[in-house]
Amino acid sequence: MKKAVKGILGLTALLAALGGGYAALRLSEPTGENIVNSSETSTEATKKEVVLIKDVNVTATNPETGSEEMGVVESVDVVNATETLHVVHSGTIPDSTAPRYVFSGYENVPMDYAVIGTLANNANGLTSNDVIEENCTDMSKFGLDPPAITVDVKFETGYESKLLIGNETPKGAENYVAVEGSNTVYTVTSSRLANYSKTLFDFADKTILAEPSQDEYPGISSLRIQREDLDYDIYIAHNEKTDDPDYQSGTISTQLMLEPVEANLAVERSTEITNGMFGLYASGIYSLRCKESDIAEAGLKDPFCTVEMKTDDGGDYVLYLSEPFTDGDGKSCYAMMKDGKIIYIVNADDAKWVSVMPIDIASKIFIGEYVWNISELSIKCDGVDDKFIIKAKEPNEEVDTRTSENYITTLNGKEFDSERYRLFYSFLISANAEEFAVNVDKPDAEPMAVLEYTESYSNKTKKLEFYDYSNMTALVVVDGQSRYFVTKSYVETMIDNAKRIETGEDYVTTWR
Repeated sequence: MKKAVKGILGLTALLAALGGGYAALRLSEPTGENIVNSSETSTEATKKEVVLIKDVNVTATNPETGSEEMGVVESVDVVNATETLHVVHSGTIPDSTAPRYVFSGYENVPMDYAVIGTLANNANGLTSNDVIEENCTDMSKFGLDPPAITVDVKFETGYESKLLIGNETPKGAENYVAVEGSNTVYTVTSSRLANYSKTLFDFADKTILAEPSQDEYPGISSLRIQREDLDYDIYIAHNEKTDDPDYQSGTISTQLMLEPVEANLAVERSTEITNGMFGLYASGIYSLRCKESDIAEAGLKDPFCTVEMKTDDGGDYVLYLSEPFTDGDGKSCYAMMKDGKIIYIVNADDAKWVSVMPIDIASKIFIGEYVWNISELSIKCDGVDDKFIIKAKEPNEEVDTRTSENYITTLNGKEFDSERYRLFYSFLISANAEEFAVNVDKPDAEPMAVLEYTESYSNKTKKLEFYDYSNMTALVVVDGQSRYFVTKSYVETMIDNAKRIETGEDYVTTWR
């Protein structure tokens, strides 16, 4: 699998114009079998601009522009040092009357059709910059015998003309060219010819999954990451509670990690994982029209990493990724969409699913509910057994910002200061987890403290048990499942603050 990359070929700059060039001035030129004559003469004896390729069977003039029609290219055959490219006319570009061009045999392979179109459009109506030599007897000195590249252009009317491309001129930015059947040598701007030296790989669309427009961007319903180096999946799903505009989320994100542990996601660190498949761009191409043998060689028959993304508009996208390998650009991996035709090369920094860990994307806040979304809260620890009940004074009242004054709080059945309850809850949510407790058994011992709270929106109760785990660490078990490791001093301070609830003493807010 870690073999030399088959096809990392960078696409050169797009040609200055996708359509055929139309000469502003047409100057006279030497006679040639496939050369289009013009009646205008240059003021310079040797400076001549000539239309090299056009359909001579078309003599019409464009009524809108007044320019001479060049005809419509039916096909182009390009032969260069490494490739034979067969371009065919295939209807029109969507929402346009301009002709669309594809590679024969690659119609179902994602390609950059705009760039493919330059192979036809740049030849049609191609003009020279100058006449270099008429009646040339040694075409080889210009790299034209044999030519470096041939471009055989066939028009709809049946007319055919072949462009011969030779060496770059000494001053650069131009190439020597000729038309088959003529011994006149011209120069043409190199940028108009650049794409004729490319390979099929250069024309492949390197956007693996197109990014939707902002107004059509779907929501991410779920994302599952399966990796050979993990004995669990990372599974993320949409947090449906956040769909309600009246729900005050506090630190709750719109996405929730459900496996390997349940945790809220940190938006700033998780978006490139949840949404990163859209707009994913390849650095190169490994195989076009890939065969089973190509898939196996790239390590994608049994992929190192599989990412499945489901969207709320019914989309289901599966991306296969190989184990990262080192190449000239650093760390890369092979990538392919399920049922795709192309195996891509992707920078490992862009394919973060191959290395992401749960702690990288999840919020370390293990109590994330908004203080006034809690209707009941109880704590048991070291002789303390307290229960708060929190109710809105005016349940149907709409307020911009909820404060202690909007609530009635009782402690063990007696009225209690809502602001003092809020301060205690603020301490509870002030700690972050140090790490996730994956595949950790629940201890067979008494917990240091037990915290239970009911979230008013869903009316669900969550139970957190804090266990002494090591000299510096406590284990948090949520609803019977080990979830987090926290600093033991936080739990010890929580116990101390629980003892202060009814005394009126200030709560301790630091524990390190």
